[in-house]
Amino acid sequence: MWFGAFTSTTGFFVQQVAESWYIYDQTDSSGLLGLTAFLNGMPILLFSVLGGVLADRMDRRHLLIGSQVLQMTAALALALLFFTERIAIWHIMAAAFAAGLGQAFGGPAYQAIIPSLVPRRHLPNAIALISIQFNLAGVIGRPIGGAAFKYLGPTACFFVNGLSFLAVIFSLLIVRVRFVPKPARANMLSSLVEGLRSVSSNPPMRSLMLLSVITAFCGVPLLTLLPVFARDTFRLDARGFSVLMAIVSLGAVLGALIVARLGNAPGKGRHSLLMQILLGAAVALFALTENLYVGAALLLISGGALLAVFAMINSLVQLNVDEDLRGRVMSVYNTAFRGAMPVGNLASGFVADKLGAARVMGVNGATLILAAGYFLFGGDRMKNL
Repeated sequence: MWFGAFTSTTGFFVQQVAESWYIYDQTDSSGLLGLTAFLNGMPILLFSVLGGVLADRMDRRHLLIGSQVLQMTAALALALLFFTERIAIWHIMAAAFAAGLGQAFGGPAYQAIIPSLVPRRHLPNAIALISIQFNLAGVIGRPIGGAAFKYLGPTACFFVNGLSFLAVIFSLLIVRVRFVPKPARANMLSSLVEGLRSVSSNPPMRSLMLLSVITAFCGVPLLTLLPVFARDTFRLDARGFSVLMAIVSLGAVLGALIVARLGNAPGKGRHSLLMQILLGAAVALFALTENLYVGAALLLISGGALLAVFAMINSLVQLNVDEDLRGRVMSVYNTAFRGAMPVGNLASGFVADKLGAARVMGVNGATLILAAGYFLFGGDRMKNL
């Protein structure tokens, strides 16, 4: 399963570079970058909780396979449109929405299937190692995407991504998991409400969800607006942009290694807040610099801190949920984490069109620091988890 996930994720990053650079190069619009990212994440915001209910009621492998097929279809459709030279920006946006729909139902199933594959005591390490796999694929896939876009064109990038889903589909067909869904005694609406109630009645869990929202809303737009900094601030082409994206992924790999090193040690709540302060400082400083090498170093730090925050929050959520509610609670987390991304990307993108990307990311960085300080120095119990 690791090889399938790695192959598919590498293909995703190849397409991500082509998609982001093509849109900004053709339109000069930060707003359209944000809108595309919003359309990709909107289904997650709308349907992820429903996906969590399904993940607790059916074979999670089947849900994941359906998700992969939908995303593969979207990527191959774009490859065909580029090949026939009938592509339009709205096609890319529509495909982004379709891929997001697949992720909305596949995401909770993927999150919930992890504890079925590893013992509970190894869960934090497993989550960190999955993050390493994901971001190592970014280190490899993003430069490949930049080179492929420059020398072969966008058709090749989207075609590679489409084919990469075959590896993960094959892996899911042969993997065996221990989870057997219990017969559903309540209707889907009641099951959904039960999952939401389990989060709302747990103050530390509520704080974890809120922290993930703030981090996703303010931190992730740095990646969405990176084409703007790459072309307009650092004067780079598509290949140079892909190298900057790869540096973010490399930082995330290092951040995941730090989280894996911590393992199941106590203090993840406090560590996640300290990492968010580091993330906010790195984002704000990146927005101010015009030096490419300083910017690259700050991107490395940003990638590591962003990954560390999300991995530790994910671990804390996984370790504090009952198995019967895991799919639903993870769907609430997925909605908070992945749902805040499109809203943050949309807001940051359109405000950047008016005020500039540097000002937007400067404010976002300061917000991350202030929010982490509130949780760290206030009376919230999350910091003691």
